[in-house]
Amino acid sequence: MEEKHLIVSGLQLWQWRNVAIQAAIATDVPPREVDWLLIEVAGLDRLALRLESFKNSPQIQMQLPLVELDHLWQRRLNDRLPVQYIAGVTPWRNFKIAVSSAVLIPRPETECLIDLAKALFANASGHWADLGTGSGAIAIGLADALPNATIHAVDYSLAALAIAQANADDLGFADRIKFYQGSWWEPLALLKGQFSGMVSNPPYIPTSILPTLQPEVVNHEPHLALDGGADGLDCIRNLVEISPSYLRSGGVWLIEMMAGQADGVRELLQNQGNYCNIQIHADLAGIERFALAYRS
Repeated sequence: MEEKHLIVSGLQLWQWRNVAIQAAIATDVPPREVDWLLIEVAGLDRLALRLESFKNSPQIQMQLPLVELDHLWQRRLNDRLPVQYIAGVTPWRNFKIAVSSAVLIPRPETECLIDLAKALFANASGHWADLGTGSGAIAIGLADALPNATIHAVDYSLAALAIAQANADDLGFADRIKFYQGSWWEPLALLKGQFSGMVSNPPYIPTSILPTLQPEVVNHEPHLALDGGADGLDCIRNLVEISPSYLRSGGVWLIEMMAGQADGVRELLQNQGNYCNIQIHADLAGIERFALAYRS
């Protein structure tokens, strides 16, 4: 791409911003997304945006041409394309995670998974698995929270793994995280019985509910990472059943789930017979979001 197409004047960008904000208000898109996008693609800071001081800049270096930014913004307004996919990144914990439509956008509530792991197992070592890694956010969060552990990240999607690997490389965790293509535990068979812990944010949305989700989610995020079957528990059921043969005694089983699934997941864990000290933890909104158990 020619460099000249990536240079705009501050006045051009200021004019585009004003039009974009008005269009956002008219279509019920949060207008703050315009400035968040400009921080990411134009390198502006919040103060410059608040004061509109960038308006006087003779040239601003963009990451993509203004015409392409405008095209993507129109897709945000009309097709409800998530703004994170336009920017190609999303903030998560203290990281900037690259994302595309090949991966689920990491949610703030999933940060609590890492907070739990850090609070309870900060000094843990050995092998830990992130099953269904997507963008690699959980694997990176675990590597950061558990500095003595080796993280094994698995995903069925090669496109997702490429993004996860790039994120690990860019954020300095390439030597701490190993990546595998495959279904759940299958690529890790050589380490059966040796894992100190497993963390997962599996698909848990009941199939019938998917069409009712926000268009940003149902029309753009990968259904493979969302659809949990008829009751939303298909993948969780599998993880409950298979994990004991991969976890060592005392090993940790930790997942994210949907509101209303806690009782069902607790029952699955109890009935499987190889778990003890089963716990349900709430997210910051008070929703029972996480299930934690230990391999007996």
